[in-house]
Amino acid sequence: MYQTCKVIAFDADDTLWVNETYFRDAEKKFAKILSKYETVNKIDQELFKVEMKNLELYGYGIKGFMLSMIECALKLSNFSISQHEIEKILTLGKEMLTKPIELLDGVEEVLGELHHKYKLIVATKGDLLDQERKLEKSGLLKYFHHIEVMSEKKEMDYKKLVKHLDINSNELLMIGNSLKSDVLPLLRIGASAIHIPFHITWSHEEVSVKETQDSNFHTVHHIKEVLKLL
Repeated sequence: MYQTCKVIAFDADDTLWVNETYFRDAEKKFAKILSKYETVNKIDQELFKVEMKNLELYGYGIKGFMLSMIECALKLSNFSISQHEIEKILTLGKEMLTKPIELLDGVEEVLGELHHKYKLIVATKGDLLDQERKLEKSGLLKYFHHIEVMSEKKEMDYKKLVKHLDINSNELLMIGNSLKSDVLPLLRIGASAIHIPFHITWSHEEVSVKETQDSNFHTVHHIKEVLKLL
């Protein structure tokens, strides 16, 4: 299935290292800060709405999340939230930005084996500065030929990546945790994909069973299983 593969692209967050867990933890702390204004359920719903509205403006990443939390807090408190509480929200974001990098089990072993056989790249969404910081702290840069921080991961974006890499679509294999971002768009352009689910999925990245029907891709539950497929 992967005989034509020359380049393997890895998603970063929740494929190479832990990420979504920190967002969920921050959301719980955010809800606690706003607990005198609304219920946890209402706070979660409103924050997600604000995040979705702001994606076009801020893109993906912690900084956009911080701004969305502040906007949501102002709205839910009817602009009565204190400066001290706003500072607490900013601190949540800063704590996320300084989290240590927790590599997922088996990642370095797999990269160490594959980078001798294939050209490895990172293809990830998020804030450029934050992703560069995480890659630097991860100790994984030595395995990658190229780093691509994408504003979106849709078919058009992957076509641009393929053109930039000067390869054919069928020579690209993408490995990631998101069906919506790391698998389905690749299959639509004639590339290959391997899905490695993470135990937490952001609502924005969820897809229906119907969307994955008739899609030809492998799902593995540990990154080391990738070695058996290649």
